[in-house]
Amino acid sequence: MEYIKLSAEGNVGVLTINRPAALNALNDQVIRELDEALDSIDLDSIRCLVVTGEGQKAFVAGADIGQMSGLSKAEGEAFGKLGNDVFRKLETLPIPTIAAVCGFALGGGCELAMSCDIRLCSDTAVFGQPEVGLGITPGFGGTQRMARLIGMGRAKELLYTARKVKAPEALAIGLVQGVYPAEQLMEEALKMAQRIAGNAPIAVRACKKAVNDGLQVDMDRAVTVEEKLFGSCFETEDQKNAMSAFVEKRKPDPFVNR
Repeated sequence: MEYIKLSAEGNVGVLTINRPAALNALNDQVIRELDEALDSIDLDSIRCLVVTGEGQKAFVAGADIGQMSGLSKAEGEAFGKLGNDVFRKLETLPIPTIAAVCGFALGGGCELAMSCDIRLCSDTAVFGQPEVGLGITPGFGGTQRMARLIGMGRAKELLYTARKVKAPEALAIGLVQGVYPAEQLMEEALKMAQRIAGNAPIAVRACKKAVNDGLQVDMDRAVTVEEKLFGSCFETEDQKNAMSAFVEKRKPDPFVNR
């Protein structure tokens, strides 16, 4: 792949958008390579994925406007579907995902970050959905995920005004969960990822599915979703190992994802 790097540090995967000359902007090729990279992740060994952009100027500065400028209605819709399908694949990836955002995360970059479970950013990060200033709407899920993450009123204000949000405000409104100096960002993201990876993988993945699926239905059905996922953890090797260790007042053996 030309524009995506995928590596592993133990049970933690790191996926990097690697197009720094274009501030990691998303064109067809980048999105298709992202799709390919997600499909290639070994979910038996990788327990958490960190998503980031190459360099400190931009996480992803947006979709490639040069490519989009000449699209027809049909081509625009197809480009939106391509991005939405891949971002939805990231959002529903069984393992937890952390966006490590340094620099600009605008348009498609903000949408990519919002497709991850957790967002950490540098103190230089800038978020926003500037699309209305270019005569279009967000096309990769921005109108939907932003409202779910920070509330409808605040999301509409940012979408309608195309206003950019710096790191402190992003933290205050709940768009990100942590802000760090740029040189510490990846260290902190990997530290959180390793802590997640150190827990029972089946249980962590069940938590992700319970939250994601439960938020799509009413509370009566949501707790049923949780009950089934709760039950699915029992009789696993990791559940037996951890609970036996707790009762016996000792540390559990390393979790084996079974």
